[in-house]
Order: sequence, then C-alpha cells, then structure tokens
Amino acid sequence: MTHPQTIALVESLDHEGRGVAHVDGKTIFIDGALPYEKVVYSSYRKKPSYENAQTSAVLKESFMRAEPRCPHFGTCGGCSMQHVEFTAQVAIKQRVLEDNLKRIGKVKAERILTPIAGPAWHYRHRARLSARMVAKKGGVLVGFHEKSSSYIAEMRECHILPKHISDLIMPLRAMIATLSISQRMPQVEVAVGDKLDILVFRNMDAITDADFAILKGFADTHGTAERPLQVWLQPKGPETCYPIYPLDAPKLTYSMPEYAVEMPYYPTEFTQVNPQINAVMVARALKFLDPQPGERIADMFCGIGNFTLPIARSGAIVHGMEGSQPLVKRAVENATHNGLQDKVSYE
Repeated sequence: MTHPQTIALVESLDHEGRGVAHVDGKTIFIDGALPYEKVVYSSYRKKPSYENAQTSAVLKESFMRAEPRCPHFGTCGGCSMQHVEFTAQVAIKQRVLEDNLKRIGKVKAERILTPIAGPAWHYRHRARLSARMVAKKGGVLVGFHEKSSSYIAEMRECHILPKHISDLIMPLRAMIATLSISQRMPQVEVAVGDKLDILVFRNMDAITDADFAILKGFADTHGTAERPLQVWLQPKGPETCYPIYPLDAPKLTYSMPEYAVEMPYYPTEFTQVNPQINAVMVARALKFLDPQPGERIADMFCGIGNFTLPIARSGAIVHGMEGSQPLVKRAVENATHNGLQDKVSYE
C-alpha cells in the first residue's frame, strides 16, 4: 500500500528517537528523521491530533546524522538512534528529560548535572531475545522484534550486545532448529556476568534427553573453563527458571570494586543492563549523598541492593524497602554475602 508523501521541517526528537514536526496543525512523528532536517515523509498511521510516518527522503541533512553501524538498523526495533552521532544522542536524551519534567511533571530543575555516558557499542549485558521458527525465512530466527511489529527481525549480529554474545546469534538459530521443541521455545534471555554468561531458554514443553545433549554441546562449544556458558530453562514464569548445565559454574555476579561489593543475582532478576553506566551512577549518587558512619539512610525500591550495599560500606546504617519479596530475599542474601548484614535491614 502506498502512502501520500509530504515535506516537513523536523523540529526535535521524541523519547523514541522519532523526528517531531508540525504540519497543518498536526504533530507528525517521523521515523528516521532528525532535528533541523527537511524530509519527505509518508504517513502509515493517522489520528485526529497526530500521525506516525516514515522518512522517504532527506532533502536537507542534519549535522547530527551518522551512518548506522548495524546492518539491521531501521528494521530491528532494538535500537532507535544509531543514525544520530553519539554525543548528540546524549544531548537529545537530556533535552527529552528536561521537556518531560517541564511538560508532564510541571517542575524545572535548579541544576542540571553533566549526563552520564558510557560505551557506544557492546554495552548491553542483559537482553531478552525472541525466537521463532519461520519456515519461509529458512529456519529459526533469534533477535529483537522489528519496529512496531510482532515479527522477529532477521538478525545475524547485534552491535549493542557484547561481541561474544552477538557471535552466538547465528549458532543459536542453527541449534534451536535441531531441538524437538524448536517451535515451543519462544524466548532466550541473556545475562552477562563477571565470571560467566547465561542463556535462559523459555521452554513451553519439556526437553528430551536428546535436547539436553544438544544444549550441553552448545554450552561446551561456546563456553570455556575460564568463562563458562551456562544453560538455564524457564518452563513458566521467571521464578521457575533453573540451571541445567554446567551445574558447577560460578555464580552470576557483577561487582563494584570501589566499594568492595559483589552482587550475585538470578538471570531473570532486575539489574541495570549497562554495568559501566551503573558504576558511574552509583558513584555519583554516593558523592552527593555523602553517607557518614552512624547516619541512618533509607533506600526506596532498593532491588537487590545496588545502592544499599555501597552506602552501607561507607559505615551508614541503611534500611532498604522493596515491593517484591523475592528481591527482598535476594537483597538480604547479598548483604550477608558482602558481610554487611549488620549495616542493613530490609522490608
């Protein structure tokens, strides 16, 4: 189906990385367009007050525009801003935050800190990939969903995942196709820790002995003694996941050496996807908090103790509050693991 094409001057970006323009009193959200560009667009969804559109041609290019690194960018929905130069991405995200605070929160910040930025590539240590047997595509697809679609992008690589995990996409596609439940394994969750990598396979049916042998062989082929690749299964909800091979692998952890803290966690539990950003975020928070020995500090929505334990390491007494009881249990275990059980309490 063809859509009428119109020219627009792009004014800004929204939080999803779409260009924002105004044409004949309507707001137009344009995929692939950047601020200060003059583009030809075609609308694919029209509502009374706005339209969603796709860039057909760029008549005047923005100084922010960059060549996307990933060959799947534009189809894959895992990224939305690879066509924007990296420092401009950070500035745009800050502006979106400021606008949302003003427009939605009705507040204005008294002080804006320098944005926290980390590596541009291979930074994502947590990911949930979809898997599906698609006969007309020649087999199993493993990856993120296409933009605004339930279809899985036909990915061969991913530049936001660590390189060694990106390199597993094609072997994963081939391996899952050989399983007896290849059409009943819709998801692979990835967790990259300090000492090992974990793949959690969502198995809607039980695996066979032959399936176990295939998964074991995959782990042996792509893991090493120094850095194992551990296979987990998840038959139902996240709380049902469990390891199947190798069972003697080290714990999944991330560390914050400056606070002498090591955080064990389950692959389905919430942690920050970018460990470099997390380290800077915690350091900045503690710098401004400046906890002192003997002070009593509350950490709301404390999760597994990401902020709680570094604060406690400073000598302060910390009370963590968390709505998820499984996370409270994990936080208590992590406090004990780090010898901080006398400095923290949880509920």
